[in-house]
Amino acid sequence: MPRRYTLTLSCPDRVGIVAAVSGLIAAHGGWITEANHHSDPEGGRFFMRQEILADSLPFDATSFRERLAPIAAEFAMDWRLVDSACKERVVILVSQLGHCLYDLLARWQAQEWDIEIPCVISNHDTHRGFVEWHGIPFHHVPVASGDKAAAFARIAELFEDAQGDVMVLARYMQILPDALCQRYPHRIINIHHGFLPSFKGAKPYHQAYERGVKLVGATCHYVTSDLDDGPIIEQDVVRVDHSDDPSDLIRYGRDIEKTVLARGLGYHLDDRVLIHGRRTVVFR
Repeated sequence: MPRRYTLTLSCPDRVGIVAAVSGLIAAHGGWITEANHHSDPEGGRFFMRQEILADSLPFDATSFRERLAPIAAEFAMDWRLVDSACKERVVILVSQLGHCLYDLLARWQAQEWDIEIPCVISNHDTHRGFVEWHGIPFHHVPVASGDKAAAFARIAELFEDAQGDVMVLARYMQILPDALCQRYPHRIINIHHGFLPSFKGAKPYHQAYERGVKLVGATCHYVTSDLDDGPIIEQDVVRVDHSDDPSDLIRYGRDIEKTVLARGLGYHLDDRVLIHGRRTVVFR
């Protein structure tokens, strides 16, 4: 794909936001290839995402940011400008279940995403051979019940050493400590094997079975200090009936988990997700 700049922003809603930003780009011959806008009438907030062909502008991303800064200040914007030439570095965490890991690596190998995977971290050694076969470093970091703090400190160290941009919990079956969640806000993505906000915590498919639900699903969300309560990026469901037992629900759910995590991560990598309190605006 051609090199592009992606601008995302949110600010108090008022007249002139789009004109100010688009006018700056047009004044320098910039070519906007995609534009998305959303106005939240209840919160009085405006959200925008624009993709601009990098080669259509006579300056680089740093100069673009400098020119945008006065407009951002005028409209009290929370904003971000990303250059597609800078590849996102995705660090994957996994436990013993490998279906989400396999899917992510298959998509990476098929070049679905233009990203780097500098390493995979696991509290089990189960997937070492598979990961290293892909040429990706594998780190085994056991999480001892008596000293979890040391394990998570090591994970943070490995993430920093890898210069990670986003941490993906691909069925990583450990609860992250508050300190780690707060250190990387909106940079840790989890796949929960349940349709949130229902059935939080352990064994959500068994919880769903006990309630006799007719739909089971999966949820991709940002990780916060509150368990399974971060802003939701993507969800999906599959229909079940009275003849399905918990093992059937688990089997159906694994297919959904893979696709929901991949879609959610893809939206994040494309800068299509804007945080709005406990909610998200996702420009698909």
